[in-house]
Amino acid sequence: MGEAKYGSEFITHEFDEAIAIQQAIVDGAETLSTAHSRPDSKRLIKRVLREDTKFLSELRRLGRKHDATGKLEGVALALKELMDETAQSAAEAPSESYEAHAVLINLKRKQQDSAAAMLKIAREQKDTDLRTAATEFGKATKASAQELANDLATFAVEIATMRRGGASAGV
Repeated sequence: MGEAKYGSEFITHEFDEAIAIQQAIVDGAETLSTAHSRPDSKRLIKRVLREDTKFLSELRRLGRKHDATGKLEGVALALKELMDETAQSAAEAPSESYEAHAVLINLKRKQQDSAAAMLKIAREQKDTDLRTAATEFGKATKASAQELANDLATFAVEIATMRRGGASAGV
C-alpha cells in the first residue's frame, strides 16, 4: 500500500486522483466516440465529452493551487488501464463496446466521490471558487453518469435480443 497522506498532502493527492480519473474519462470517451458499435451511444458520448473536457481543464486549474498535476497511482492508475484496455477492444463486437461503456460509467461514478470530497474540503477551507466548481462538477458528473447508464441499459436489451449470425456475429 502507499504512504499515509495528511493535510495539504492529502488534498494534493485527491486533486491528482481527480485529474487523472478525468483524463481517463476524456481519453476513453474520445476513443468510444468513434469505436463504439452503437450510433446512439457514440452521439451521447460525443456530447458528454465536451463537458468532460471542460471539467478536465477546470480540475487542472484548481489543482495547480495544490501542486496537483494528475499523478497516476493506485485507483486512478488501475481504472485508467481498464478504460484503455476496454476502449481499445470496443470496435471488435457490441459486447466489447458494452464493456468499455460500463467502465466509462464506473469512472464517472468515481468522480462523483471526488466531487463530494472536494466540496467538503472547499467548505472547510472556505474556498468559494472550489466550492462552486465542485458543486457544478458533482451535479454534471452525476447527470452524465445516469444518462450513460440509461443508454447502457438500452444497449443491453439490444444485445440480449440479437440473433446469432449476421450483424450480431462476435457478440
